[in-house]
Amino acid sequence: MSPSGNGRRRLVADRRASATPKRKSSNGGGGARKPRKRAAPRRKSPQRGGILGFFARIIRFIFRLIWSVIWRSAVVVGLILAVATGYYYTQLPEDVGALQDARQRGSVTMLDRYGETFAWRGEQFGGAIAPTDTSLHLVNAVVATEDRRFFRHLGVSPRGIASAIRINLREGRGPLSGHGGSTITQQVAKLLCLGHGYDPEEFETEAEYEADCRRTTLWRKIQEVPYSLALELRYSKAEILSLYMNRAYLGAGSRGFEAASQRYFGISSTEVNPQQSAMLAGLLAAPSRFAPTRNLERSQERANVVLNLMEREGYLSAASADRARANPATLSAAATQDTGGYFADWIMSVGPDFLTGDTTEDVIIRTTFDPAIQAAAEASIQNVFANQVREGSEAEAAIVVMSADGAVRAMVGGRELSGGGLFNRAVQAVRQPGSAFKPFVYATALDLGWRFDDMILDAELCLNVPGSGQYCPENYTRQFYGMVTLTEALQSSLNTAAVRLSEEVGRDLVRQVASDFGIESDLAAGPALALGASESTLIEMTGAYAGILNGGSAVRPYGMTELRLMGESEPMFEQETGIRERVISESSARQLTYMMSRVVADGSGRRAALPDRPVAGKTGTTNSARDAWFVGFSADYVAGVWMGYDDNRPLSGVTGGGLPAEIWRQAMEQIHEDLPVRPLPMIDPIAEARTDQPDFFVDGNGQQVPINPNTGEVLSTDADGVIRGPITPQGTRVPIGGGGQGQGQGNIGDAVNNVLNRLFGPRQ
Repeated sequence: MSPSGNGRRRLVADRRASATPKRKSSNGGGGARKPRKRAAPRRKSPQRGGILGFFARIIRFIFRLIWSVIWRSAVVVGLILAVATGYYYTQLPEDVGALQDARQRGSVTMLDRYGETFAWRGEQFGGAIAPTDTSLHLVNAVVATEDRRFFRHLGVSPRGIASAIRINLREGRGPLSGHGGSTITQQVAKLLCLGHGYDPEEFETEAEYEADCRRTTLWRKIQEVPYSLALELRYSKAEILSLYMNRAYLGAGSRGFEAASQRYFGISSTEVNPQQSAMLAGLLAAPSRFAPTRNLERSQERANVVLNLMEREGYLSAASADRARANPATLSAAATQDTGGYFADWIMSVGPDFLTGDTTEDVIIRTTFDPAIQAAAEASIQNVFANQVREGSEAEAAIVVMSADGAVRAMVGGRELSGGGLFNRAVQAVRQPGSAFKPFVYATALDLGWRFDDMILDAELCLNVPGSGQYCPENYTRQFYGMVTLTEALQSSLNTAAVRLSEEVGRDLVRQVASDFGIESDLAAGPALALGASESTLIEMTGAYAGILNGGSAVRPYGMTELRLMGESEPMFEQETGIRERVISESSARQLTYMMSRVVADGSGRRAALPDRPVAGKTGTTNSARDAWFVGFSADYVAGVWMGYDDNRPLSGVTGGGLPAEIWRQAMEQIHEDLPVRPLPMIDPIAEARTDQPDFFVDGNGQQVPINPNTGEVLSTDADGVIRGPITPQGTRVPIGGGGQGQGQGNIGDAVNNVLNRLFGPRQ
């Protein structure tokens, strides 16, 4: 630093260079720096004073508070929704196929003797289908009907829910009653019961479980939201729609659209046309109400509504929709056949539970059922009750038709013919057969060596029954007819002759023969056994008569010929016949068949006679006419008919030879309409007549009465039993069914006349 003039330093600091370089002017000159423009001062908004300002500040505070609560609540709800969605997402299986079959049990499909389906039991599942491999018309019908925005939403449709609530309130219902506004995804969530499976400990029945799953509450609706979102995240739209189409219940025991298509139309879901698709989709709203098997016209009207929706959404052109409406869907022949319900119920009851009632598999059973024979049996009951029974009568009837080997061809368990699960009087009603039991008394005697033309005394008879006192049977006509042949006794259903014969051959043997023929009910121990005092079922009695027709071998009535699992080619069970061990000889059976043919030709069963072929049978009427029976057979089929009241009231003016025989005749006439006439397997009574005369016969008191073998004259004996010579018959033989002097006495004169007339014809 240079000194100053006086030699001192200057006390002023040196000028420092500017830290910021000067800007050059645009022309390159170093112009002076322009001063910075200061921002204008911010004007304060005028504060509104007074009462208005005070309230304005309060309102702004409230809005800020509400908004704060809303967005914070939204965050919380969003977090809860995300957590719930994530939870449900982890619970859903990766493979959607594991959720396709909604059933807890399997199904049973029954085929008739010709291989055609006639009945279903349980819930049918035709197999899993996907929207890509089924009819496009069906997919479009479902989407148009249930959720037209299905392919655009994320599983929940707030607009749809709001619209449904508005409609419900407008129609006077609760907001969640009626229309639900659920998307298809939400309906799948409901079908899956939000992932809760059936628990037998929580619900007594599966029906109760499903009803709980379908229950609509606010909490259930809230739960459906995260579950539906989880479904949308886990599966594709096609997979969700596949779940819906496979799990939906569509009436008549069908679960899923494939089963419903088979059930109603007899075709696969890949083949359904627009009108059939519309009918199936229409079932989703109310399966039972709109089921075409219940009311076809109502189902067709519902299908037209669906067709309109398909046209509105552009899935059908106007011309196609018009054609579909002009040609509504109809049921297949199998679906319209509302018959065989009693038979199907019987099959379910006699089959193994693990393959019928409790099966988890889908089972196919081939049966002995014949639809034409069933139709004839049903028509006969309907016709008789419509034209020959007073209006308003509560009397019931049942009929069973079977072949000689026990194969049941038809079964009607009551006047109510439609549906299943009804009281089946053919197999469940245990009633007294009355005189329909008598053939087993005669079968026992014939197998012990008696002949159809042997004599038996029909006269007053009283037996002492220990603990019950005197038992004195009477004939229906309250008359007695003396010495008659076994054929005449059965032909006219004589009670005292039957009891006397039963006592002669032994009640224990009669019980044994009846039991061996298949009457499994407890049989009476007293003499009333011969008159059908025991109880039995119609199917037992009909099966026992089948044993007479087939030559004396017992049968076990059967209805299943083959049982296999669906999809399997090898059957798990097969049966070809119900014939069991022999009970009586073929010769005895042929004689008994002849004797029973006389019941229809000239006896108590004349009303059952067929005009073009021989038949055999037996009537039965119990005390006070509480039960009336006719059981009989042709060379081709055996049929049994029962008639009575469920409460065991007496019938009015009805016997086994009356309306039951009439029902039997009408059914058998139609059954045999196209069958060639075949003779009954019975003896020729002329060819089987005795060629030698007996040396004596046994009278009603068990005494041997000698006969001249050359002339047939009855010989007298002295006190020592020495034959002295012929005697002159005393008294007059009373014709069966008639009157006359000496009737009911059973005296020796009647017996002698009977024998002589039988051997040589009426004496002059």
